[in-house]
Amino acid sequence: MTTLHYQDNQAEIHRVVVGPMENNVFVLRCRETGEAVLLDAANEHERLLELCRVLNVREVLETHGHWDHIQAVPQIRDAGYSVHVTAQDAHMLDSYDEILEDESVISVGRLRLHTIHTPGHTPGSMSFRLEGSPVVFSGDTLFPGGAGNTSFEGGDFTTIIESIDRRLFTLPADTLVLPGHGDDTTIGAERPHLDEWVDRGW
Repeated sequence: MTTLHYQDNQAEIHRVVVGPMENNVFVLRCRETGEAVLLDAANEHERLLELCRVLNVREVLETHGHWDHIQAVPQIRDAGYSVHVTAQDAHMLDSYDEILEDESVISVGRLRLHTIHTPGHTPGSMSFRLEGSPVVFSGDTLFPGGAGNTSFEGGDFTTIIESIDRRLFTLPADTLVLPGHGDDTTIGAERPHLDEWVDRGW
């Protein structure tokens, strides 16, 4: 499929880019069972609903509650998909179904997706690590070349740096980082530059 972005022996990851902010929307799919989850119902709901149907998506996980990541949530919920968000960011959504908690495991078929609370971009920003594959979905917390924007309400630069340092940079160097916008990177490519980001202040 043209949306296929990554695959290994247990998982497929599909990506589409939607909306005026060019959001990455990922679908994580278990190759053994075919079950899948969608990360960030950002925009272009008709396109995302088609992706959900084709890839057997069961539920939706939001990395955080900023408007550009949740535009398709109402239509996705109306179509019967359960939407999950952290308690800290839940007030940013008009409606949702389940609360995401730190250090929990979400089953996607045979896959195990681990939640990692990474506040700083928003108080409730959540990253997701795929057990058995060198992959982390970082939302708007970590990008190629730096941390996510902390100038919005609820953002805090010191907090996001601490999240990246303690929760993400402890992952193996070859871990593929799939952010909420733009290109992939790896933990190993970004980790040496943390002090530079601190010095520049963004």
